[in-house]
Amino acid sequence: MKAKSLTIVGLLACVAASVSGAPSKLNSKITGDYVEARSASVYAGACHIQGELMTTGRDAVLAWSFTNGSYKDVNLKGVRVLAAISAEDTLADDQAARKSELTFDPSATDAQVNAVQALLTEKVGSKLGQIVKVSRAPISFTHDSAGYAVKADGFATLKVQGMPDDACCVTPSSVWFTPLSPIDGRKVGYTESAVFTGSVSDRWERFGENSAFYGAFAF
Repeated sequence: MKAKSLTIVGLLACVAASVSGAPSKLNSKITGDYVEARSASVYAGACHIQGELMTTGRDAVLAWSFTNGSYKDVNLKGVRVLAAISAEDTLADDQAARKSELTFDPSATDAQVNAVQALLTEKVGSKLGQIVKVSRAPISFTHDSAGYAVKADGFATLKVQGMPDDACCVTPSSVWFTPLSPIDGRKVGYTESAVFTGSVSDRWERFGENSAFYGAFAF
């Protein structure tokens, strides 16, 4: 009888939480869309990857578009931010010294900028390395059936498509790296174009290669 009473109490508590509008664990997560493009392929044959490891793959542009969640009591919904990373060696080497810069859409408040910077430092700080600059620029972030289109004036542009028939899933052994930000349901993307024009490194651009990752993030 005692166990049955406890069960009923638990059910009533759940109902009360639902009626009161208390957030569920799922709703309390920080979620959104993510896409990155690197200056090297992430899905290719072994010889191709080995050749690029010696010469490139030291730079990347990462883009987050927040759709839900709060951090340190700051609502992050609607925040758009890009990061550019430049390393002394390939980004596949976690020990390679690296630095980064962030740019936020002007619609983000100062509190949101500070909260997102702290969140990214907590979650992906080792990937970003030293953040040497934080700026603002108008950012457009579009995710639809055609893929991703991201643009930050004076900073970077990305155009990424999904791979036909999820080819990377058919031969997962040809996916050599992991995304620089944790994401659910990771997919490899085909980079139509990736152009970086910020200040953390020299300008770089890549076209027509499998050098992107994308998916939904949940911190």
